[in-house]
Amino acid sequence: MPKTSATLLIIDDDEVVRASLAAYLEDSGFSVLQASNGQQGLQVFEQDKPDLVICDLRMPQMGGLELIRQVTELSPQTPVIVVSGAGVMNDAVEALRLGAADYLIKPLEDLAVLEHSVRRALDRARLLLENQRYREKLEKANRELEASLNLLQEDQNAGRQVQMNMLPVSPWSINEFQFAHQIIPSLYLSGDFVDYFRVDERRVAFYLADVSGHGASSAFVTVLLKFMTTRLLFESKRNGTLPEFKPSEVLGHINRGLISCKLGKHVTMVGGVIDEETGLLTYSIGGHLPLPVLYTPDSVRYLEGRGLPVGLFNEATYEDHVLELPPVFSLTLMSDGILDLLPEPTLKDKEAALPQRVKAAGGSLDGLRQVFGLATLGEMPDDIALLVLSRNL
Repeated sequence: MPKTSATLLIIDDDEVVRASLAAYLEDSGFSVLQASNGQQGLQVFEQDKPDLVICDLRMPQMGGLELIRQVTELSPQTPVIVVSGAGVMNDAVEALRLGAADYLIKPLEDLAVLEHSVRRALDRARLLLENQRYREKLEKANRELEASLNLLQEDQNAGRQVQMNMLPVSPWSINEFQFAHQIIPSLYLSGDFVDYFRVDERRVAFYLADVSGHGASSAFVTVLLKFMTTRLLFESKRNGTLPEFKPSEVLGHINRGLISCKLGKHVTMVGGVIDEETGLLTYSIGGHLPLPVLYTPDSVRYLEGRGLPVGLFNEATYEDHVLELPPVFSLTLMSDGILDLLPEPTLKDKEAALPQRVKAAGGSLDGLRQVFGLATLGEMPDDIALLVLSRNL
């Protein structure tokens, strides 16, 4: 069997038992160190730093309970498995209380039981280490975002720079998909925000958010949105495998977070997750208008969906919609500030005209810039945000 990356230390004064355990575990692919008593075992542990310790309880010079106590003090993350012929309940309880991962009683009629215990303890230790690393990353992200918030509060100029730095790179290509965005604030800081990022090796997530109001107070909420999505992504990874990460659940998480913060702000949002393996887009709507516009060379239409604004109602729930993405397409997400640029007299007329503007733009961000004259805009009553996702366009 091929070697694993794990090194085990067996500590037992019974040479026959020790050699038998070592031979079996080496055949199972582990690297094995040996020691004949607790004192020697502790020296080997400090010198070679094994990934797991297997020890007896009744040993000369240093007993197993004291050994567990000292190993745990030196390296709390290293699992210890007790294999003892002294089947006394008090010893078992004390060993587990001191931090032993398992307690097995000699003689072991089937050494596969020991191997299973070893692999289970190593997996648990690996998971705890991964969780610790995710926590450290999350804490670092929290510190950076808290610093960003402080900068926004202290200085509008620094705040704008911070907000722009939080935005993703544009344009951004990931395999066959391309993302591009533009945000035009009506004031110095924007209450509109977009983001896109890889969730795991096969999924990509994105969203567009429009915070109620304008200026610094709304810009603060965009920092909070970035924080909440970043934290949710790290927390979702803590178990080693990322769960569904459904857009409806993300919107629900943000809804609860905004309500608990009591900022008096709510957000309209569109969020989606693309599965690159299946070509499916799962998306959710949080009270956002206009709806995303799907453009193909043959047609242009709004996506379906509805939902309550995010951060306004405790009882709000959100629905996931699934769309098979065409081979050639673009999907345009826009904040409602774009409607102010349309000459049609009523909101209903503006919404009816918007897909035709996207069609005239060829479904691209550059085309939209030209159709709406974004380069020559003067003073505007509302922020404008555009996010365009495309493939083979």
